[in-house]
Amino acid sequence: MTTFDRREESFENKYAHDEALRFRIDSRRNQHLGAWAAKLLGKSEADAAIYVQEVLKAELEEAGDEDVFRKIRQDFDAAGVDQSDHQLRAAMDEFMKTAKEQVMKEG
Repeated sequence: MTTFDRREESFENKYAHDEALRFRIDSRRNQHLGAWAAKLLGKSEADAAIYVQEVLKAELEEAGDEDVFRKIRQDFDAAGVDQSDHQLRAAMDEFMKTAKEQVMKEG
């Protein structure tokens, strides 16, 4: 194996590691976000757990955060929950910070 091959393999491994880490952080953020939204929606504990799973599934619809935002926004609108787009995005940002701290502590 040449030096170039080792370097290429190293970059590929780092990329795979970074993507896996990003997925874990996004998933953790969405768990927190789903639990927060479920509370605002007035869901029972059992229904909240189901709702968190729905939010996690929404993340898989398209790249980025817009699918999760759209799902929660539609659910808030349907239930008459008084949260602006700005408040929802601020919650997403705050839960992202929390998720990143938690995942990084776990190693």
